[in-house]
Amino acid sequence: MATDTPPPSKAQPELPSTEKFVETQESAEFGELRRSYRSFAFPLTIGFIAWYLLYVLLSSYAGDFMGTKLFGNINVALVLGLAQFITTFLIAWWYSRFATVNLDPKGEAIKSRLEGGE
Repeated sequence: MATDTPPPSKAQPELPSTEKFVETQESAEFGELRRSYRSFAFPLTIGFIAWYLLYVLLSSYAGDFMGTKLFGNINVALVLGLAQFITTFLIAWWYSRFATVNLDPKGEAIKSRLEGGE
């Protein structure tokens, strides 16, 4: 049986040292990346959790209000419940767009410098 030689592999980039990781983490550029992420993600997360808790509390304690028919068999609870799904998808889309424009380029620049690309 003939021995197959493995295909030539791409040269793996040399792993940065611990000191290089710490230096990168303490850099102003990494701090800015982290601030950008937090200033977007934390307020949206808090807002969505508050919106969700409002829905749960209204469902638990304001049954008459949630049961109010808006048209046909559609009531306030159904509309607000569907709005939860819509809100979830909108936040995911908005974050994806934000990350593509603001976070990914900064992250790639940091990564390439860390791996010795520059």
